[in-house]
Amino acid sequence: MCVCFGLGVLCCLAPASVSAADQEPMTVDEAAKLGEEFGVIVGDVDENIKKELHLERAQGVAVFEVIGSSRADNAGIKVRSIIKEIDKVEIRNMIDFGRAIKRGMKACNFTVGTYEPADPGDPVGWGVNFHFVGCKQD
Repeated sequence: MCVCFGLGVLCCLAPASVSAADQEPMTVDEAAKLGEEFGVIVGDVDENIKKELHLERAQGVAVFEVIGSSRADNAGIKVRSIIKEIDKVEIRNMIDFGRAIKRGMKACNFTVGTYEPADPGDPVGWGVNFHFVGCKQD
């Protein structure tokens, strides 16, 4: 498609392909329920969390609770961590989280990238961690 502006012509490239999973409807409530199935109670990173955790942006999903003996617990996800990506897909909010965790749990094995507080007394402070999530075991 080309659009003319005065004497010039602006031609746009075709939009990047978007997977059907990225277009699936998802609500915050559905994302929260999927999080619980995975083993976490989560919410959007808001300005208060950003300030408390000294983050650059209010982006990602904060982990408020990890359910014992869940897939999230077995993978080593920690309370107060920020989920930043799932299987190399950036997580900006609860909707991104819901879509990505749904795909991950369907695929069985996936990775979760988190930004986490260090152990008390660690001079380095926060760090990025990648957690391997294996298939659900009964």
